[in-house]
Amino acid sequence: MQNRVATHTPVTVIGLGLMGQALAGAFLRDGHPTTVWNRTAAKAGQLVAQGAKLAGSVGEAVAASPVVVVCVSDYETVHELLDPLGEVLDGRVLVNLASGTSRGARETAEWTAQRGGTYLDGAIMATPSAVGADAVILYSGPRSAFDLHEPTLRSLGAGTTYLGDDHGLSSLYDVAVLSLMWNILNGFLHGAALVGAAGVDATTFAPIATKGIETVNGWLSAYAQQIDDGTYPAFDSTIDTHLAAMEHLIHESESLGVNAQLPKFIKALTDRAVADGHGGDGYAAMIGQFRELSGARP
Repeated sequence: MQNRVATHTPVTVIGLGLMGQALAGAFLRDGHPTTVWNRTAAKAGQLVAQGAKLAGSVGEAVAASPVVVVCVSDYETVHELLDPLGEVLDGRVLVNLASGTSRGARETAEWTAQRGGTYLDGAIMATPSAVGADAVILYSGPRSAFDLHEPTLRSLGAGTTYLGDDHGLSSLYDVAVLSLMWNILNGFLHGAALVGAAGVDATTFAPIATKGIETVNGWLSAYAQQIDDGTYPAFDSTIDTHLAAMEHLIHESESLGVNAQLPKFIKALTDRAVADGHGGDGYAAMIGQFRELSGARP
């Protein structure tokens, strides 16, 4: 055990919510000397029992390791904790797994560089239970820093993925996937409300909904290629055909007393695409509606 610990990079984890505890636990299980810090020190109890060192201050925690992983609520909290520390980040790699925006990531990278540190931004695309196993975690920032510490970061999940030098990419991917998640979930909830009006349980609807999601999932690669190519052949159906089905969905919702705001919003976007001359194109041509700056017209 002594030899294993000696060859593993020491790591500090700041922030011990459910995700932070999972991160620190994964480092410990993989043999990394792990220092932890949290405003509420009691949250470190189980980790200390597993071999972690509890730092007496956030400054002590940062100074303890060449790799400092921060998992707090947002970038503002990162700055609140680390701003008073001066040059303690000098020579260290700050891996920020807090949620935020691509602009916030780039600004934090500049802030870190001014203090002599190197910055990697990250996004955890998993629940705490997946950390240390099959968790997908995205990273962006200097390739040299990622390559140097990739063996350490792989302790957190088999899905360790490097996106590029632009620090903002991991946060950008994160919010893009959140958009996908909420659209899928809201679509399911709306569908469950529709069939529920006929007395059908959501658990009965779920397997059919899952099959529908799997079908749509099969379209994504072809749609992505159309978006990149800028051509939108209607292999399955045209936007005009989709528009007619949307009207049925709105009428069905309203007749059953189900909130129709979501399908009405989707139809409004589709109406604009048709007005722009895309009625005969495939649905991927709707990308133009999401690329607009304002999302509204006079």
